[in-house]
Amino acid sequence: MLIWGWQKRLHTLAMITLACGRCGNPAAHALRKLVTKFTLFFIPLFPLSTKHYLECTWCGTSSPLAGPQIPDLLARANAETAGPGQYQQPAPGAPNPQWQPAPGAPNAPWQQR
Repeated sequence: MLIWGWQKRLHTLAMITLACGRCGNPAAHALRKLVTKFTLFFIPLFPLSTKHYLECTWCGTSSPLAGPQIPDLLARANAETAGPGQYQQPAPGAPNPQWQPAPGAPNAPWQQR
């Protein structure tokens, strides 16, 4: 009889419009969080791991995200829903480090629009 195990839950945190690096379409991307929890008698007790990633709604490509990128993406998603004038775009030609792929990750299939 199995009394312990794990359970995975997928949460969609936000929808963000970005240009996909794989298909090239300016499409909505889902910012998702996957939480794996330890269970005892089918009751989730504590999280074992948490992973964040972006998924293109046009072609289905997903890419992992680093921790420092998540707050900026959430701020951008909130600004998109709040309306124009709330989100400050970086100056043209200035480096924008929060949109770079995570170190050691393959080329991210998304880019800033």
